[in-house]
Amino acid sequence: MYPNFKIFHPLNEYILYFCSMNNVQEFTNIPTNRFFLLAGPCAIEGEEMALRIAEQLVTICDKLNVPLVFKGSFKKANRSRIDSFTGIGDEKALKILGKVSQTFNVPTVTDIHQTEDAAKAAEFVDVLQIPAFLVRQTDLVVAAAETRKVVNLKKGQFMSPESMQHAVRKVHDAGNPHAWLTDRGTMFGYQDMVVDFRGVPTMKQFGPTILDVTHSLQQPNQSSGVTGGRPELIETMARAGIAANVDGLFMETHFDPKNAKSDGANMLPLELAEGLLTRLARLKEAVASL
Repeated sequence: MYPNFKIFHPLNEYILYFCSMNNVQEFTNIPTNRFFLLAGPCAIEGEEMALRIAEQLVTICDKLNVPLVFKGSFKKANRSRIDSFTGIGDEKALKILGKVSQTFNVPTVTDIHQTEDAAKAAEFVDVLQIPAFLVRQTDLVVAAAETRKVVNLKKGQFMSPESMQHAVRKVHDAGNPHAWLTDRGTMFGYQDMVVDFRGVPTMKQFGPTILDVTHSLQQPNQSSGVTGGRPELIETMARAGIAANVDGLFMETHFDPKNAKSDGANMLPLELAEGLLTRLARLKEAVASL
């Protein structure tokens, strides 16, 4: 570990600042028997679908007292095939994310792929996410950090948990103390992912740590050029994350995963969200009591 490395932990001592277009929202002193949630569709497909998913997630999370950050990609740059869906237009999608935030008073997160995306996305969202494939790209990480937004760093599928301290350090050295870490699995052969839960306590030394439940269940590199997945294991993976004491969970969800334009094969059907989150909230309370 770096000398004098800034550690913002445990989470109930960490203040998460969300700078929205109209005000500053804070998640402060989250109880140890709660987790926070990043959830939404893989990609913004349109305004109606985004608002529909957000409304249901906000209702569920308010009921369960689970802090929510609504997730949606404004652009999908890392597609397998040239004819894969990449988005409805950057500005249009970002404005929809802004409308979600304003309508439901909820912070939002989107991923960026190029340095010029950082300032553009920061005008509309509260958390900038660095994709796992790009988390070692110093210019991209620094550009995100310089917006002063929270930066969510996804652990590369090829990286050790210990090596993520260097990505966090880049954010801090750019003058931004607000970095999260997200584990989205590690490649296991060519077409499967596994999660090594031994990495959770390691990464928690560097900042709030999130388990990306749905991407960890992907089966990439299929000959069809369309990523597969194991959505029937979503609850198993999420329960394991809670048992390992992650601070937050990340899940992509859609009301019609089979017809989602991106990553439908590993999404949580939206109608299952309330039951799953209710059980996970109960599990988190049990784990915190031990």
